[in-house]
Amino acid sequence: MSQNTTQSRGATAAAATADYLDQRTGIGIAVKNFARKVFPDHWSFLLGEIALYSFLVLVLTGIFLTFFFVPSMGMTVYEGPFAPMDGVEMSEAFASVLNISFEVTGGLLIRQIHHWAALLFIAAIVTHMMRVFFTGAFRKPREVNWLVGFVLMLLGLAAGFSGYSLPDDVLSGNGLRIADGVARSIPIVGSYASFLLFGGEFPGEVIIPRLYAVHILLVPGLILALVGLHLLLVVLHKHTHYAGPGRTERNVVGYPLFPVYVAKAGGFFFIVFGVLALMGATMTINPVWNYGPYDPSPVSAGAQPDWYMLFLEGGLRLMPGQGTEWVIAGFTIPMNILVPGVIIPGLLFTVLGAYPFVEAWVTGDRREHHIAERPRNNPVRTGVGVATLTAFFVLVVAGSNDILATHFGLSINDITWVLRVALIVAPPVAFWATKRICLGLQRKDRELVLHGHETGRIVRFASGEYIEVHRPLDEYERWVRVAHEPKRPVALLPAYDERGVRRKGYRRDALRARVSRIFFEDRVDPVTPAELVAAQAHGEHDALPSASAEPVGALPAAEAAVDRGADAHQA
Repeated sequence: MSQNTTQSRGATAAAATADYLDQRTGIGIAVKNFARKVFPDHWSFLLGEIALYSFLVLVLTGIFLTFFFVPSMGMTVYEGPFAPMDGVEMSEAFASVLNISFEVTGGLLIRQIHHWAALLFIAAIVTHMMRVFFTGAFRKPREVNWLVGFVLMLLGLAAGFSGYSLPDDVLSGNGLRIADGVARSIPIVGSYASFLLFGGEFPGEVIIPRLYAVHILLVPGLILALVGLHLLLVVLHKHTHYAGPGRTERNVVGYPLFPVYVAKAGGFFFIVFGVLALMGATMTINPVWNYGPYDPSPVSAGAQPDWYMLFLEGGLRLMPGQGTEWVIAGFTIPMNILVPGVIIPGLLFTVLGAYPFVEAWVTGDRREHHIAERPRNNPVRTGVGVATLTAFFVLVVAGSNDILATHFGLSINDITWVLRVALIVAPPVAFWATKRICLGLQRKDRELVLHGHETGRIVRFASGEYIEVHRPLDEYERWVRVAHEPKRPVALLPAYDERGVRRKGYRRDALRARVSRIFFEDRVDPVTPAELVAAQAHGEHDALPSASAEPVGALPAAEAAVDRGADAHQA
């Protein structure tokens, strides 16, 4: 009886508190709407959650590390338990990292969890953006959210680089030296930017405190703000979902936030945390005591940054040096640093951020899209993505060319020349091969929808004719293969109107039409209802024009998806 009374009093107090807050903040409506938010159940939507949970782990472990790290470049003599460094002069920052690693209880574990979480955070963001890109989930109304995610990726790179540089060891110091060289390569303003960054000549005495403020205050604050904005836009626009029966542009199929998704998300957070803890406990990362405090003189093979900066390192290693320093108007412009360190990354990130708007301009599509495309149904976009990843992979390998040379006994010059050729040849080949594969998969989808799955069963008719029995697709399979819209190049209107006056904006429209042909000239249209009916009536679909077939009324439920594709084509 007393237990029930205690529970009743607790419930009453909680209800009164909730009512108090609701009357003064209106939070009840927000909680109600958010609790009804539906989350899709496809595994690929967990990639964004991995990034979020990794960031939470970064915050928790980072708070612990701030209690012991000393962001100072003042010199001290190490007198700690790590004997090889005993009596060595080093910065206070490096000495505090050794203290965290060897003297603070659990310090090395937390430090390694923090580093692994940083790598996983950026990897999850990149993979999540790949999922969004290849499925077209950036289309209207999610262009702004794509930009938010893009900026989050850049902030992740800034957080990773600034944190990676804090220990002030040889490896991180070499990374800062490269950053100084890249900054100085910028014409006119480069030297001023370097002096502003380092507070004088490299390495100066202020870069570690400045990076510390950036790493623990500025960048995390911006990331928290943008994560909040990102989640707000997700709630506002709803998730995309993959095509299937009952899934349209006007609904979201999945589980509500409360109670199902909260339980799943909470469990997934502890899974991510557990995996990171296991990695931190069993896999050594960034053992700065092996490198020693920063000294500008030693540089050895095997000096690579974390994986997300390897593409920049690879570009610098592949760029030829001879004949690339130009003197213009008294200014020396080192193109071997400026091109791979500034120009190419700048162009790459600009194209990546602007791509949703470029594709919307090319297609002329201003409708809202909530169904994620299968990558095969947009061959050019998929080819562009694969070509970009191919170039990135080549640059990552180039960033480790010294490792390849020493481990496999190869010539580093030969490796460099092979990778230079691969950087030029491999992306176009990857684009072409990916596009052809996507078109082949689309043709396979048409064949499956029209004829079904091959069963291997051969039947002989009384006339002596042999046929193979095909198993028709079920409703879900058919829907997935036909629930996409046929795409056409944008039609170009005549240059002159009926009065002989040149139409305004014709050149812009002509350019758009040419780019649109690149996107959609090679295409495979989805099956129309008329083709499906003809195929079911002894395969006479071959005689029907697929581009202009009229939709058939009174189709079974399993054929409604085909009807939808035809309606989109007519529109």
